[in-house]
Amino acid sequence: MNPPTFEDIRKAHALLKGVVIETPTLYSPSLSKVTDAQVFLKLENCQETGSFKERGAYVKLRSLSQETLQRGVIAMSAGNHGQAVALHAHTLQIPSTVVMPLFTPPTKVGNTERWGARVVLAGESLDESYQVAKEIADTENLTFIHPYDDPVVITGQGTIGIEMLEACPDLEVLMVPIGGGGLCSGIALAAKALKPNIQIYGVEGEGYASMSHALFGTIEIKKEGTTLADGIAVKAPGQLFQLILKNLLEDIIVVTEEEIEHAVDLFARKQNIIAEGAGAAGLSALLHNSSLFKGKKVGIVVSGGNIDARIVSAIMMRGQIHEGYLTHLRLKVDDVPGVLERVTGIIAHHQSNIIDVKHQRLFYEIPIKMAELDIMIETRGVAHTDLIIRNLESAGFSVSHVMGGIA
Repeated sequence: MNPPTFEDIRKAHALLKGVVIETPTLYSPSLSKVTDAQVFLKLENCQETGSFKERGAYVKLRSLSQETLQRGVIAMSAGNHGQAVALHAHTLQIPSTVVMPLFTPPTKVGNTERWGARVVLAGESLDESYQVAKEIADTENLTFIHPYDDPVVITGQGTIGIEMLEACPDLEVLMVPIGGGGLCSGIALAAKALKPNIQIYGVEGEGYASMSHALFGTIEIKKEGTTLADGIAVKAPGQLFQLILKNLLEDIIVVTEEEIEHAVDLFARKQNIIAEGAGAAGLSALLHNSSLFKGKKVGIVVSGGNIDARIVSAIMMRGQIHEGYLTHLRLKVDDVPGVLERVTGIIAHHQSNIIDVKHQRLFYEIPIKMAELDIMIETRGVAHTDLIIRNLESAGFSVSHVMGGIA
């Protein structure tokens, strides 16, 4: 396969006019303050299916003959590519099948089925799903639409680079998630053609840093099981992307699961943006390497926003705990009438809200005439929490500070 050219990407951009949303590239004052950079967000989570994948999927489908389309298409996907193929297949009135890993979030499975696709759940990983999809394609004579390892798909994803630099020509740095490499390759080709001195950083998740290993020889420890950034959990990048990115990337930043979670939380609580793990990878890289980009104009591709509400809720609650706005206190108290009223009275005096109370008498570690109270309170921060603890201790209570529900 030969790499696409910038002219190919320009043609794809014209083809996508009126088909996908030309998503905004917005300046973020709050994230700029947090990172000491000038942060601009490319909000691909605003697409109809919630991710950038619509671009490459549509361009690829339109490149096929009508006879090929009518036989039907098949894709393997962790969710976003599958939704994109399903949407455009529905629009073009052709049958589609999507093979997804067994542990794909229900949100992504349901959305893919909503567009009329036949969903097959198979395989513990994308690599295993790929093998199943290829077998079905051969058996049923379907055309396989690869999520990234295809020059035509790359041209569609590369249109993001054109739009970002049209909206903000002064960008100095781009942060782009890397899974298979299609998104980063397309954006890098477009951005470097328009602005050769722009710096482009790929971002991979720890345990799935296969491109970093391939291009820069970093030591990679493979990860098993689930990850918050399932959209970029690819264990083997395509050869084509290695050729494209080798001379276009400044570097690849590898972020941890905890760092990705922090970025998802920051997007939700500080920016009112719902980003999935892969979509938050760019912000994660900036947050934890901020000294490299101090004062620079940094464009971050928020590649998708398809994440279960339950997971977002849990992440936001954990973020509140991490920053000291939710605190778990454990008190040893005399097991006598009125003691709970005294404790809650002190907390209420400081205008703190009680979220949860658990009263334990039965553990052997507690003297028989005493009880243990676990209280989750909402405060204005660490200083407010410290004041409440001091007042409780002054009232004669033994108080220990429990973070995250673990002593």
